[in-house]
Amino acid sequence: MMNHEINKAFRARLEKGGAVLMPGAANALAARVIDGLGFEAVYISGAGLTNTFLGMPDLGFVSLPEIAQHTATIRNTTELPIVVDADTGFGNALNVHHTVRTLERAGASAIQLEDQVNPKRCGHFSGKEVVGLGEARSRIKAAADARIDPNFLIVARTDACATDGFDAAIERAEAFIEDGADVTFIEAPRSLENIRDIPKRLAGTPQLINLVVGGKTPIIDFAELDELGFGLVLYANVALQGALKGMDDALSMLKADGRMDENGPVASFEVRQNAVKKTYYDDLERQYEVE
Repeated sequence: MMNHEINKAFRARLEKGGAVLMPGAANALAARVIDGLGFEAVYISGAGLTNTFLGMPDLGFVSLPEIAQHTATIRNTTELPIVVDADTGFGNALNVHHTVRTLERAGASAIQLEDQVNPKRCGHFSGKEVVGLGEARSRIKAAADARIDPNFLIVARTDACATDGFDAAIERAEAFIEDGADVTFIEAPRSLENIRDIPKRLAGTPQLINLVVGGKTPIIDFAELDELGFGLVLYANVALQGALKGMDDALSMLKADGRMDENGPVASFEVRQNAVKKTYYDDLERQYEVE
């Protein structure tokens, strides 16, 4: 399926209503697992990339070329819509324009931009700062203008809850909608009351909520979030946190016992090959054998 077809279908899915449960993938293997389990969309997490490929915390270390490379790699493994975390857009409005063009070409279906100062930090860390409203709005305007495919979505995130309070965050989201945002994302609301107010106060535009295991936002069942009217329910790093625990469990057993077989806490060799579609490449290799 071509990118523009994926993007068109994704926009139509959000306009239809009903929440989309969207896990994050820090690499192409995670994206394959997400696709194989039947999820409707995949998210490329800047935090996940930073943790996985740099071994560093989410403090603005990942670059646009790195995100673009991973976007293209994941697009090659799945036809799911890909929502890409582009942090602050890597600079001013001109940089945002370039970022949108770059990630759209790489195969993204949507780009997420936030209003933190650059370099940013994880939305569930302390010490965040946001730029002035004028600069934040210029990022969203530039993003909306830069897209080539009209079905490429702009997800506008605000971290103003932490700095200026919930009402200020709502006001920023309203401004971003005026500037061309297709989805808004109020990061790290801390109370159930605030979470329930978001879809009410921003009715008419799909809302993304980010549930971070161990983070600052209360975890709410998907069914309730769906009923409240959220469009995207994001678990950006469940796959990463699950993999990290799995690595620790398996390697701790290996260290203690000095051996590991398929009775241990590992996927089987067959499961691993199935995850990367080994049989597809076997068939392809046979197709091009020299006689």
